[in-house]
Amino acid sequence: MLISHGMRKQLAERVRRLFGANPARIQVAALPWRPAGGGVEVLLVTSRGTGRWVLPKGWPEGDEALHAAALREAAEEAGVDGRISRDPCGSYFYGKTAASGLTRRCEVAVFPLAVAHEADSWPEKAVRERVWLAPAEAARRVAEPDLGELIAGFSPEPHRSAA
Repeated sequence: MLISHGMRKQLAERVRRLFGANPARIQVAALPWRPAGGGVEVLLVTSRGTGRWVLPKGWPEGDEALHAAALREAAEEAGVDGRISRDPCGSYFYGKTAASGLTRRCEVAVFPLAVAHEADSWPEKAVRERVWLAPAEAARRVAEPDLGELIAGFSPEPHRSAA
């Protein structure tokens, strides 16, 4: 049986926790998608700090539901709105480096967002670029291997998704 990079990371996280490591902090991301040419396209945005291609993501605020936080982040960072799933299509881990230089392990829950509206202007337009891509190309552009696997295997039909 072949185990994906993402599954290896999830198993490693379980082992870390078993031996007393701090739990990963939870972030949320939207995976904005739209129908295109018999398939789908997904939307990536650039990060503010490094200009890497990423999904719109951030921290839940207060008692905000995770899927609602992902929808809010998509509006702020990418200027998109639509129907978001209440259930994540997967998750990935990465190291978030603080201004102090300290790196904190984060697990990002990813929620599919069927985009219905794309704004011409949005809160972070001046500091981000956005691009629509086929899932395979989007997967190649992101830095995190787990996220790339999740995007490459994404399907808006849950029974067809590899995530």
